[in-house]
Amino acid sequence: MGTMKTAEKYPPAEQLRGRPLGRILMKMGLLSREKVHECLEIQKKRGGDVRLGQILLELGLVNETQLQVALAGKRGMEYGSIDGLTIAPEVIEKVPAQMAKSYHILPVEYNKEKNELAVVLDNVDNFRATDDLRTLMGFNVTAKITDRDTLESALNKYYETKQDEGITELIDEIQSDAFLAEFEGRNASIDLDELKELSESNPVKKLLNLVLLQAIRDKASDIHFEPFENEYKMRYRIDGVLYEMIPPPKYIAAALSSRIKVMASLDIAERRLPQDGRISLTVQGNPVDLRVSVLPTMFGESVVLRVLDRSQLSFDLEKLGLRPHDVKTLRQLIRRPNGILIVTGPTGCGKTTTLYSALSELNSIDVKIITTEDPVEYDIDGLCQCQMKPDIGLTFARCLRSILR
Repeated sequence: MGTMKTAEKYPPAEQLRGRPLGRILMKMGLLSREKVHECLEIQKKRGGDVRLGQILLELGLVNETQLQVALAGKRGMEYGSIDGLTIAPEVIEKVPAQMAKSYHILPVEYNKEKNELAVVLDNVDNFRATDDLRTLMGFNVTAKITDRDTLESALNKYYETKQDEGITELIDEIQSDAFLAEFEGRNASIDLDELKELSESNPVKKLLNLVLLQAIRDKASDIHFEPFENEYKMRYRIDGVLYEMIPPPKYIAAALSSRIKVMASLDIAERRLPQDGRISLTVQGNPVDLRVSVLPTMFGESVVLRVLDRSQLSFDLEKLGLRPHDVKTLRQLIRRPNGILIVTGPTGCGKTTTLYSALSELNSIDVKIITTEDPVEYDIDGLCQCQMKPDIGLTFARCLRSILR
C-alpha cells in the first residue's frame, strides 16, 4: 500500500500556521528577507491584484510544490506526496467519482474505528470539499495538500469509468467525423437544413444517449449543456452539486442542442428566443421525463434538462428527510380546511417532491383534489391535474376562477 510522504525537510505545519507567506518561505529556507521585500515591492507596483505566490513562480524563486507546502503550512495543513502510493479500492469507494473529480479531492486512507477519512487536495482554499465530506458523507476528515498534476493523474487512474471511456471514444469519433468538423466556427451561420442534418448525426445521437443514460443512472436531478467562448461544457447535478463531464468539441454545440430540440418537439430554427419542452423516455423499463429549457446566450444555446425519474420517487411525507416533529406539523397544516402553504427553496431541493407528497397524503376516495400546474411533472391517480397553457388563455387565474365557482 505505502503511506503518504510529508515534506520532512521543512518545518511542521503547526509552526507555520497563520504566518505571512513571505515569512513562511524564509522559515523554510527558500527565500532571503531581501528577496521577500523585493517581491512585495513588485506586488505593490502591480496594484496588489497579483498574488505573491504567482510572482514567486514567475520569477522562478520557488516551484509549484514548494509554494503548495508553504500555502498549506499557512493554513496549518501538511503537504503530502502521493507519488508511488497505492490506494485500496475500498478507500476509493468512500468518495463518489463525480464528487472526487468535481472537487479535485482524493481519498487515500480510512480509519474505520474513528470513521476518519484522509484526503489530499490541490487547493488550500477548497473548504467546500472537506465540509461536504463531513456533512453529506458523515466522515471525520483530515486533509493534506498535494501538487495539481499528480492529483489529476491519480484521479484519472482511480476513477476512470466505463462511461468515461465510452464518452471519450464517442468524442474521438466526433473529432474524426468530416461532416461535423465542417461546422467549426460556424455557429451563427448554420441554416435550417444543416441543423436538421446535424440533429440526425449518428455520433451526436450516441453521445447524447450516453450522457442521458449516465446522468439517469447516477440519479442526477438535471443535466446542463453550456456553450462558452472557447469550450462547451456538459455538467450534471447530484444532491445539489454540479459535476463536470468530459467536454466535447465546441463545434458540436449546435448539433447537440438541435438533437435535444427535435426530441422535445421544439422549433430547431428558432435560436433567438427561449423555448421549453418535454422529452419522455424509457430507461431500463422505467419511465423518465426530461423537462427541457433552451436559453440563447452570447455563444450559443444553453440547454438544461430537468430529470424526473418516476421510478426513483416515493411521494411519502415520512421519506422527505424531515424531523418527526416537522412531519407532524406539516400533516396538521395540510389538513386545515383553508389557507395557503408556501414551499420555497433553490433548484433541486425537493419542493416538487414535498408538494406531491402532501397531495398523496390527502388523496383519498372521499376527497376531490384539483391542481393547477405549469408544468404537470407527475401524473397521480385520483387527482384532477390541469396543465396551464397561457398561449390560449388557460392561466392560473382563469383556472382558479373556474374551480372556485
